[in-house]
Amino acid sequence: EPRAPRMAAVQGDGADLEPAAPEGSTAVVRAPTPVPTAPAAVDRARHPSGIVPTIQNVVSTVNLACPIDLKKVAMHARNAEYNPKRFTAVIMRIREPKTTALIFASGKLVCTGAKSEADSRDAARKYARIVQKLDFPVKFTDFKVQNIVANCDVRFAIRLEGLAAHESHCHYSSYEPELFPGLIYRHQNPKVVLLIFVSGKVVLTGAKDRQELYTAFENMYNVLQRFRKE
Repeated sequence: EPRAPRMAAVQGDGADLEPAAPEGSTAVVRAPTPVPTAPAAVDRARHPSGIVPTIQNVVSTVNLACPIDLKKVAMHARNAEYNPKRFTAVIMRIREPKTTALIFASGKLVCTGAKSEADSRDAARKYARIVQKLDFPVKFTDFKVQNIVANCDVRFAIRLEGLAAHESHCHYSSYEPELFPGLIYRHQNPKVVLLIFVSGKVVLTGAKDRQELYTAFENMYNVLQRFRKE
């Protein structure tokens, strides 16, 4: 039989290593058994449904408080592109947190793609620092989260026709399955838009902070249960 190739020794504290194989024999290296991690407990006081929407995108804005020469930024900054015939802003990307920024000549900056409010602020600060290093008198002012997008699954099918036609919800619902497969529900307080699909998948958008998302979802979860497909 063909012999397995010799494996390089791994340095460590020795706690997980097999005894040394005799000289001339083939050592068998076993991967450590992964330890299963229990799912984090859901705070039922905050999420009575037991479901926590997962944030997928945070859009924020900040004012760098000075005019920006976009050609200079595009020429000297890494991961920056600028095509003024197509779009009036520099598009810049960083890997950590993985985000994209739109930088305008006025000094306004839009940051998109972060998975949390804190990541969005950190990313905006990094973009501001990149521009500052190009000798612009940048200040980090008026940071604001403009939109949070999240999704979740209620794990049951929903009668969208019944929800759209109900007298209590028809004023807030838009459902045209020939144009779009989901029902668009405009929740009023807080102002959050929900895209609700027959499968039970829900997308939430328009919130300015995550508590607005959670509140709107919990309110709608009680409604959706009444339109559950049997």
